[in-house]
Amino acid sequence: MYGFIIGLLILDSLILVVIVLLQAGQGGGLAALGGSGGTESFFGGRHAVTWLTKTTWVTGGVFLFLSLVLSFLSASNSIGTTDVQELLRTPVGPVQTAPLPLETEPLVPAILAPDDAAQPGGAAADSGQ
Repeated sequence: MYGFIIGLLILDSLILVVIVLLQAGQGGGLAALGGSGGTESFFGGRHAVTWLTKTTWVTGGVFLFLSLVLSFLSASNSIGTTDVQELLRTPVGPVQTAPLPLETEPLVPAILAPDDAAQPGGAAADSGQ
């Protein structure tokens, strides 16, 4: 069924390409390739534009419809989920955090006041004086 619809889509796209190329645009297109009359002599004047335009609309509509049908068929035939989707769907257990170390020393050394320098545990005692 899927292959048959793809075949119809390819056939419709080829027909659509040929019909669009046959239409005379502002530059003449391939319709002017056969001479001054082009497709007008074959299709008969004003009816060529109407016939080609209507056929373009119909084949374009069939192309869109077949594309929509194929998208629904491919969505229903898809293979579940991928491994990444499964990993994202599985709930993660509670995260255990490591305890933070307790700070025993200040990060910034204390600035000693001049009174502290005279004391025996002050800065003057540390410098060896």
